Amino acid sequence: MLCKLQVCAQRKAKIKSITNHPYFGFFLITLLMLLVQFLQLIGISIPVAVMRAFGLTMIYIIVALGFSILLGYAGLASLGTAGFVGVGTYLLGYLTNHNGFSIFLIIIITILGAVLIGTIVGFISLRIEGMYLAIITLGLSEILNEIFKNASAITNGTNGLGINSIVVFSNYISINNNTIFIIMAFVMFLMMVFTLNIIKSPTGRAMLAMRNSESAAQAMGVSVFKYRLLAFIISTVYALLGGVIYMSYISFTIPSTWTLGFSLNILAAVIVGGSQSIYGIVLGTFMIFGLNLSVLQQIPFFIENPAVSIVFNGILIVVVIMFYPGGLVRLVMSLKVKLTQLFNKWKKQRREFKYGKDME
Repeated sequence: MLCKLQVCAQRKAKIKSITNHPYFGFFLITLLMLLVQFLQLIGISIPVAVMRAFGLTMIYIIVALGFSILLGYAGLASLGTAGFVGVGTYLLGYLTNHNGFSIFLIIIITILGAVLIGTIVGFISLRIEGMYLAIITLGLSEILNEIFKNASAITNGTNGLGINSIVVFSNYISINNNTIFIIMAFVMFLMMVFTLNIIKSPTGRAMLAMRNSESAAQAMGVSVFKYRLLAFIISTVYALLGGVIYMSYISFTIPSTWTLGFSLNILAAVIVGGSQSIYGIVLGTFMIFGLNLSVLQQIPFFIENPAVSIVFNGILIVVVIMFYPGGLVRLVMSLKVKLTQLFNKWKKQRREFKYGKDME
C-alpha cells in the first residue's frame, strides 16, 4: 500500500512538473491548432473559411508578439506594422516569381531587410517619442503602401501579386495549405518560446526598465540607444516574417490589405489581450481577428453589415481599457483566483462535513 502511494505521489509530482513548465501552455495552443487541421484531414467537414481564419490568426499572433515587445516592454508606439508585414509579402512574391529564390534564402533576405528597416525606425525613435513616433511610423507605413500601389513592375500595383508555388532547394513546389498550416503552427510555437526567452532575459528586463522610466534605466546603466534599436528590430523581424508566412499561406497580397486599419487591429489585439503576456496576446488576437473571421463572418447579418464587427471591436477595446487596463488576461487570472478560492472552500467544507459525520 505504501509503495502504491509513493508511486502515485511520484506520478502527480511528474505531471505537476510538466504542467508547470513555461512552454506547456504554448504546446497546448499549438496542439489545439493542429487538432483543427487533423479533424479536417480525417474527413470531418470544417468550412474553408474557418480553417483560413485559424491560419490567419496564427500569422497575426506572430506579428502581435513582436509588437508586444515594442509596446508592452520597450514602451514605444508604432502604427507602421501594416507596411512592414506588406513588405514581407511582396518580398516573397517578387523574389519567387522573378528570381526563383529558395524560400530559405528569402527568409534570410527578409531578416536582413527587417534589421535594416528596424534600425532606421529605431534611429528616428531616438529623437521622437509618444504620439509623434506613432505618426512618423504611420507616415512610413503609408509611404510603403503607396509604393505597393505604384511600383507595378515589382508589386503588380493595385491588382495585387500572387504566387502559385514556392522554391525549396531549386525545386518549385505547389503550395499545399494543409502543409503550410502545420508549418505555421510550429513556427508560432517557436516564436512564442523565443518571445518568452526575450522577456525573461536581461534584454527584456532592460526594456521594461526603459519603459517605466528612461532616466532611472540610464542611471542603472541601461543603454536607451541600444534597447530602442533592438526593440524596433525585433518587432520588424516578426512583422516581415509574418508577411512571408502570410504570402505562403494565402498566395496573394494586395495593397488594400496593408492599411492603417490592420495596424490598429494589431494594436487593439495587444491592448485587449494584455501587452505583457504571451497568453494575453493569443487571447487578444483571437478576440480581434479570429472571432470575426471564424464566427462573425459566417453569420448572414455580419456578412451583410461588415461595419458591425468593427463596432464590436471598438466596444470591446473601450470596455477593456475602462475596466481591465491590463488586458483580458488580467480578467482571466482574477477569475482563476476566485474559482480556486471557491474550490478550496468547497473542499474544506466537504472535509469538515465528512470528518464530522465520521465522528458522530
